[in-house]
Amino acid sequence: MISHSGTEAVKAPARPLDGIVIADFSRVLAGPYATMLLADMGAEVIKVESPAGDDTRSWVPPVRPDGVSTYYSAINRNKKSVVLDLKNDDDLAAAKELAARADVVIENFKPGGLRRFGLDYHSVRERNEAVIYCSISGFGTAEGASLPGYDLIVQAMSGLMSLTGDPDGQPYRAGISVFDVMAGLHSTIGILAALHHRDRTGQGQNIETSLMASAMSGLVNQTSAYVAGGVTPFRMGNAHPSLFPYEALPTADDDLIVTAGNNAQFRKLCQVLGVPKLADDERFAENSNRTQRREELRPLLVERLKTQTAEYWFNKLNEAGIANGPINTIKQGVEYAQLLGLEPVVQVGSGTKTVPGVRNPITFSQTPARYDLAPPELGEHTEEVRAWLAASAVPTNASKGA
Repeated sequence: MISHSGTEAVKAPARPLDGIVIADFSRVLAGPYATMLLADMGAEVIKVESPAGDDTRSWVPPVRPDGVSTYYSAINRNKKSVVLDLKNDDDLAAAKELAARADVVIENFKPGGLRRFGLDYHSVRERNEAVIYCSISGFGTAEGASLPGYDLIVQAMSGLMSLTGDPDGQPYRAGISVFDVMAGLHSTIGILAALHHRDRTGQGQNIETSLMASAMSGLVNQTSAYVAGGVTPFRMGNAHPSLFPYEALPTADDDLIVTAGNNAQFRKLCQVLGVPKLADDERFAENSNRTQRREELRPLLVERLKTQTAEYWFNKLNEAGIANGPINTIKQGVEYAQLLGLEPVVQVGSGTKTVPGVRNPITFSQTPARYDLAPPELGEHTEEVRAWLAASAVPTNASKGA
């Protein structure tokens, strides 16, 4: 395998995907997020970039102190960057050799876009029968193949934006590219499942994910409301269609998220707020009643909450085991995660080349994620990767491993 220094790597604790080589032809968010997670778990990810580089390199502001896009930095650690111009014969040959050696090829070109370069699944499989080939698109490879796969468009067309915002206000996008992230996660799950299948059978396969399919699955209870119940959900602000209270409620100073997921929790909430009789009121005794009569119940809860600050109620409700929380900024969210011992910030890289990053969310007891490589500069590893590719040819349908 290619070492991080160009020579044999120093022995380190094994990770789940040590020995797996991923040829990453993806750009922007969904694919790079998937391959970063896989790289954290030990996969050798070779990021193939055009001479112009991944678009997110220029998505600024904000930037790190060294001028690098924080967007790019967020999803590209633990990778090696090689610049290959697929319109150049020599570079295309190197790309094909890389695909022939990879355990996994991942791409998010427009459906069919790599066919003209001989880098589509069927072409790659001719030399690499056991390859796991993952394609990510916006709207699938059938009638939606020609549609551009922007997360914002999927948020609009999937119905998510119709759920986001005030009931009488305009629809809003989520604060992140939520379906890009979901598609990246779904791709990661698919790749891991396919690797397990290959371990058992020796067979590779083609995996397809799309932002729209991820949206249909990721909207969970909202899509189910229509599919199973014939109900078309609508915007409710911060309210929940099936639970109350489960939203932001005002206190003496700031809003506080207050929840009661069942009757026992509602009874406990009423006790802490000093209105225990509400839990016995037949109008509010069951969740279905509370949900249907939320406009009657809300002012009764708010009347008590407004007697004290959000911090006061946060502590009181936590002591009673009632889920609640303030509406933090990102800064406050990171600081609170640190306070909880979740260690959200890690140092990525080694020596003088280290940058802060957000830790992989999975904790392994035996094979922890590592953060060996800072997000690469454009083409930083081109010579190293080319030297490895030139070292020896890969026989047709051979086992992989670098």
